[in-house]
Amino acid sequence: MNTFRALAFTTTLSSTVCVGGCSLGADSANESVSTSSVHSTAATSTSTVPESSVQTTPTQEGAQREQLRRDIGQLMMVGVRNFDDALYALEQGAGGIFIGSDTDPALLEQPGRDLRALREKVGRAFAVSIDFEGGRVLRHPQVLGSFTSPRQMAATMSPQQVREVALQMGQSLAEHGITVNFAPVVDLDGAGLDVVGDRAFSSDPQMAADYAAAFAAGMLDAGVTPVFKHFPGHGRASGDSHVGGVVTPPLEELFNHDLRPFAQVSGVEGAAMMLGHMQVPGLRDYQGQESPASLNDAAYRLLREGDYPGAVPFGGVIFTDDLSGMRAISDIASIPDAVMLALVAGADQALWISTQQLPEAIDAMVHAVDSGLIDAETVSAKARRVQLIQR
Repeated sequence: MNTFRALAFTTTLSSTVCVGGCSLGADSANESVSTSSVHSTAATSTSTVPESSVQTTPTQEGAQREQLRRDIGQLMMVGVRNFDDALYALEQGAGGIFIGSDTDPALLEQPGRDLRALREKVGRAFAVSIDFEGGRVLRHPQVLGSFTSPRQMAATMSPQQVREVALQMGQSLAEHGITVNFAPVVDLDGAGLDVVGDRAFSSDPQMAADYAAAFAAGMLDAGVTPVFKHFPGHGRASGDSHVGGVVTPPLEELFNHDLRPFAQVSGVEGAAMMLGHMQVPGLRDYQGQESPASLNDAAYRLLREGDYPGAVPFGGVIFTDDLSGMRAISDIASIPDAVMLALVAGADQALWISTQQLPEAIDAMVHAVDSGLIDAETVSAKARRVQLIQR
């Protein structure tokens, strides 16, 4: 992991990191909301219009800076403690909030202090996410309901029945104001890891794909965005990324096994995807390092381009796994650095489980734009994509 520390830039980022001031990350070239036409149009217009006519005034520049900060804010998904903490995050411009186990359940059920009241007070759309997989990963089951684990679902139900159960789960989430569910797990239960275990539907790629697709369909039926996780597959990693860095089997092995269910769900319209923090031998970032997938431009390019057997290019929203509470990341990068690295690499929304350092994370991304690590058009395209899952 020590070789990755060179990638964890501080707030003194320099454009020399990218030769020629280019924008890093697969996302720059592969936005589903394409920026290539923006660049080509700009090139054409500036070649025929006198330079003086395209100069911006100080007022226009100020408006552009304000819009940039708004767009960057949309790319932040932060965990909140209660109504006031959520209000703070949204006033800072966050595009979404995350409901964790330690979130005050009043945010889900207390009139005047719930998500409905929060939406009325904020006056704009935003996403509300949660982990609601079934079994041992069910946040606030006393409010939202209790459901069996994915493994048990697959063992006792048909895919159609799982779709019906997921619809019930999604309806409960939607009724309480939640719009995004970080589920289903598409990882294969292949190495006896407790962090995966019964959270996975199966150790068989085809069965895992069939049930994950059915679960996602039920969520979509309820109007909730499902999020497939943890690309490119945590099931056979060397350990738990919550407690340290982990390594998967080589990329060639993932092609033949762990990535197969992800390939089959890559074309599910309306679904999102979450990248995990696993290092993949053979999946090297732009610096030639096998950095964690969530910070690795090669991992995002693999997903966006569908460049693995059976997959199609993925055009939905891409989230990171938690960037603050999982030591695979927190041991090597601060929250602002991790957020910036993930978004530059290709993520659409960076997730961490508190509002800590939210303004600093936004500042880090502004500096990344100023330093040429990513361009404003790419940031804007990400923001537009994120807005598609907001309510």
